[in-house]
Amino acid sequence: MKRWAPYLFISPFFVLFAVFGLYPLLFSAYVSFFRWDGISGLAGMKWEGLGNYLYALQLDDLPWRGFFTSEFWLDLYERDFWRALWNTLWIGVVAGVPQHLVAIPLAVFIHTRLKRLRNPVLALYFLPFITNTVAIVLVFQALFSAKFGIVNSLLTGIGTWQVFGLQPLSWLFPTELVDWSRPDKTKWVVAFVVWWRYVGWNTVLYLAALQTIPQDLYEAARVDGASRWKQFRYITLPMLRPMMFFAVTLSLIGSLQLFEEPYVLTGSTGGIIQEAETSAMFLLKTAMNDGDFGTASAIAWLLFVVVAALTWLNNHVLKPKD
Repeated sequence: MKRWAPYLFISPFFVLFAVFGLYPLLFSAYVSFFRWDGISGLAGMKWEGLGNYLYALQLDDLPWRGFFTSEFWLDLYERDFWRALWNTLWIGVVAGVPQHLVAIPLAVFIHTRLKRLRNPVLALYFLPFITNTVAIVLVFQALFSAKFGIVNSLLTGIGTWQVFGLQPLSWLFPTELVDWSRPDKTKWVVAFVVWWRYVGWNTVLYLAALQTIPQDLYEAARVDGASRWKQFRYITLPMLRPMMFFAVTLSLIGSLQLFEEPYVLTGSTGGIIQEAETSAMFLLKTAMNDGDFGTASAIAWLLFVVVAALTWLNNHVLKPKD
């Protein structure tokens, strides 16, 4: 009995994982090869093979001969799966890249200049990450309101500012109220909300990594006459590379799972012409609105392939070499 005691202690985790993790995963892979509406029971499942995957990809009737032309890519964008994937990648890049570009220098500044106030400042930056998404979206909906939003008031105030009867900044800032719900503006608002929410999380990650860098390296660099920029370039950035790999991997996975912010901001529609509909939103719509659980499962596994491919690419670009 003593021999099996350790396995009994850890068995609850494996049982729960098998029931709530492994089984749904395998069942979704199984369902992806069948046509199923989810309410007719297992007896209502009809074999489709790769039909759900082909239906989701919608690659038929594409002008392949014009692969390098704009017409081909515009035609591809009009197809639901590819439009949702493009929206997801666009928001992920526009919101994700600035997160790290801001988080790294911000973490360095907090680490070197705000040692006494580090914890309170860090708590303020981390607060958006733990705040309820609906509450965040409601605040930003008020900020970006077309008629009463502070953002519009600030931008138009700068754009209409006059000097000797002229408006010198009107070429850069709007002079009229901006409707942020327009198709060409919606994705930018979603990207800004995502950036604002997760930049604090990345700052915490990089700050934790900065605290593990030996101070002897900086002392030796100062003795050799290295400037602050050279210390940052040749010591800080190389030593942060493992954390950069980890943080970017999390950003990739999180971006392709993006759902809450665009769903609440656009009222579950993805925008007027679905310009902010992400892959996760399209998956949910396929399963719940269309009642096509087979195609929805196929979409989920196609997204898994995309995540795996991007993670592999990130692994070869950022992962530290032994």
